[in-house]
Amino acid sequence: MNAKNILAELVQGRRMESEEFLFLFHEADLLELAQAAALVRDRLFPDNLVTFIIDRNINYTNICSCGCRFCAFYRSPGAEDGYVITEEELFNKIREALDLGATQVMIQGGLHPDLGIEFFENMFRSIKENFNITVHSLTAPEIAHIAKVSGLTTRETLKRLAAAGLDSLPGGGAEVLHDEIRSYISPNKIKTKEWLRIMEEAHETGLKTTATMMMGSIDGPEHRLAHLEAVRSLQDRTGGFRAFILWTYQPGNNELMGQKVTSSEYLRTLALSRLYLDNIEHIQGSWVTQGEQIGQLSIFFGADDLGSIMIEENVVKATGLCYRMSRERMIELIRKTGKTPALRDTEYKILQVYDEL
Repeated sequence: MNAKNILAELVQGRRMESEEFLFLFHEADLLELAQAAALVRDRLFPDNLVTFIIDRNINYTNICSCGCRFCAFYRSPGAEDGYVITEEELFNKIREALDLGATQVMIQGGLHPDLGIEFFENMFRSIKENFNITVHSLTAPEIAHIAKVSGLTTRETLKRLAAAGLDSLPGGGAEVLHDEIRSYISPNKIKTKEWLRIMEEAHETGLKTTATMMMGSIDGPEHRLAHLEAVRSLQDRTGGFRAFILWTYQPGNNELMGQKVTSSEYLRTLALSRLYLDNIEHIQGSWVTQGEQIGQLSIFFGADDLGSIMIEENVVKATGLCYRMSRERMIELIRKTGKTPALRDTEYKILQVYDEL
């Protein structure tokens, strides 16, 4: 194998083989990898835009029976500082988000043993009755848990939630789609097969989703490849993933701890994700876990989107990491890469382009 030749063929549109992913991870020059990923991205998006969204991440509860080793946010049932959000608190958060220009709420929480489907149906209906905002909410593990508590199938659960106002699903809870990794870092969470099945059912129900990967806990490149293979294969069947979001494990205030993955390994994996996932249009860079400078660099490694300015984020913050971003700062970061910043909605429709004054 020759890394330069492989990259040249991938830029021309050939699909990457699995063994090439591992070869390029270990052997490709980092800047040549970045150049190839950026060329593929620019072919998809010749308008030179890099997008972002304004949304709010609202956690309806921190009570969770799952107990993932990498999570610093959850509280066990019965904990003194456990909570379930009230409708008044929820509405106040949504009003604040709308005042700041948000078009989406991402509502997620722990696997609370007492919250059945009626809680979520009432929540989504009340949001839609009172606000004009997209509900991009609930991960596959939450769908599985709600179904179990409610005595329903996951497909029935998805249909009822969609009818109540759920618009799309985030890809959280995937971590790494390799059961050897999942069994160690999140032994009580759904396995790879069930995560994929719920996503496929969501797509068949008409709910678009995103796909995510949390790299850098105890996983290696072969585990990340398995994850990408699973996501690419499902996308071939359904076309239901709008975007792929790669973020890094944060070793703070949790049971797993360990070391942070390097920024160069994150960027290498991001570029390879752009090249491997030839059937997913949008690849998001993560300033939330990497900081704004590496987030900005992700644009040179194939990202076409930098996600949200994050009006509120609590899960990563619970590890002790807290980066902040404003609309103005996001626009500046994108502009400095030579790209044109653009505000988007959940469906990646462009709402505003910020041309140079």
